Amino acid sequence: MSILIVDDEQDIRELVGDILRDEGYTVRLAANADDCIAAINAEPPSLMILDIWLKDSRMDGIDILKTVKRDNPDVPVVIISGHGNIEIAVAAIKQGAYDFIEKPFNIDQLMVVVARAMETSRLRRENQELRRRDVASSEMLGASAAYKTLKSNLDKVTKSNGRVMLTGEPGSGKEMAARYIHLNSNRASAPFVIVSSAAIEPDRMEEVLFGRETPERGVEQGLLEQAHGGVIYFDEVADMPLGTQGKILRVLTEQQFTRAGGTDKVRVDLRVISSTCRDLRAEIGLGRFRQELYDRLNVVPIPVPPLSERREDIPDLARHFIDWFHKTQGLPARSLTAEAETMLQTMSWPGNIRQLRNVIERVLILGDGAGPIEAHELPGAEPKADAEAGLLLSGAIATLPLREARELFEREYLLTQINRFGGNISRTASFVGMERSALHRKLKSLGVVGSARGGRGFADYED
Repeated sequence: MSILIVDDEQDIRELVGDILRDEGYTVRLAANADDCIAAINAEPPSLMILDIWLKDSRMDGIDILKTVKRDNPDVPVVIISGHGNIEIAVAAIKQGAYDFIEKPFNIDQLMVVVARAMETSRLRRENQELRRRDVASSEMLGASAAYKTLKSNLDKVTKSNGRVMLTGEPGSGKEMAARYIHLNSNRASAPFVIVSSAAIEPDRMEEVLFGRETPERGVEQGLLEQAHGGVIYFDEVADMPLGTQGKILRVLTEQQFTRAGGTDKVRVDLRVISSTCRDLRAEIGLGRFRQELYDRLNVVPIPVPPLSERREDIPDLARHFIDWFHKTQGLPARSLTAEAETMLQTMSWPGNIRQLRNVIERVLILGDGAGPIEAHELPGAEPKADAEAGLLLSGAIATLPLREARELFEREYLLTQINRFGGNISRTASFVGMERSALHRKLKSLGVVGSARGGRGFADYED
């Protein structure tokens, strides 16, 4: 809980410093802009007390305030001045000052303002820490080959500043992959700011990104400025308007921009991570995405696999969501029966991990109680019957002779189980109740060669 006092009058600096030390605060002193900036760069304070007029200094208090709010926006700044008036006070507040005190000031008044500002600083730090813990608690999970490949690729880029492009189906976990990069990088303690390109109205995109300045409300920071020093994540970047794409390209090139309505250049230090579920090369061909921006963002492309290629991970993910909903919403901490796990692994997941999370939440809310989750509670598990309680066949099977229908069913069933067990023939054979050699022969007879849904051929399967 340190306080930096910046004043060109030595008596004032030392008097205020002694008072604050008596109250238990750690105090540092600076007489001019250079000493002030050096002190902040060495270690950002919890609070700054800043004089407006600094004799023989290259920057006055307002200039220093602008710099601090740009580079260290969470540090509260209390402005003091012996030449104070309402115009200066309004200007300081518009630039982001926490409060304004006029010299000669009342010590009791100063202490009240300092106490409030330090409490604000403490709450901001606690909120940041809670956000980091919340993200950390949503750790990436998996043991499948597809997951291990993804994690290996992510680990390779965490310590660099290279721009990463994450590609994959909606709901496959691209944002979580971006957060993993951030949390394991040297920017982990800095902001992680998400730009939801599809959720922001096109006519507001630039204001949201770059911020604005107005005489009435002063400076309003945009998302780029809020992410200074950390990571900015462009979610579904293909939805960004073409005009904004050009301005983002300039920001990536120059590392600076101008707020809407402003004239000052705002410098930013950012790491950029982007994601898309679209084919950006096709979007470029259609004139909807800029080639130059694609080249800037796609420095390190990393594909995020769909859940259909991670079926081995589904039980662990489901248990993680059950535990998470129990801790955060008080929903029952239920287990999964073996039949329910099998059902989850064999279901189609067009919505990927997000859909799995929603299914688990639905089951916990509407389920039968606190006992284990049964297969019949899962959506789509209810048997379909005709008027005489006979099972309805799918059109594809119902039109085939018995032998062909049986072969089609066996082929689809075995492919599903092989994909479920990540291509492991031994585990598949154990589950379906066959000898491994017999399963090999059956797969050969059914022509299962190079046709597994995950893109693996028969020769790729593991014994």
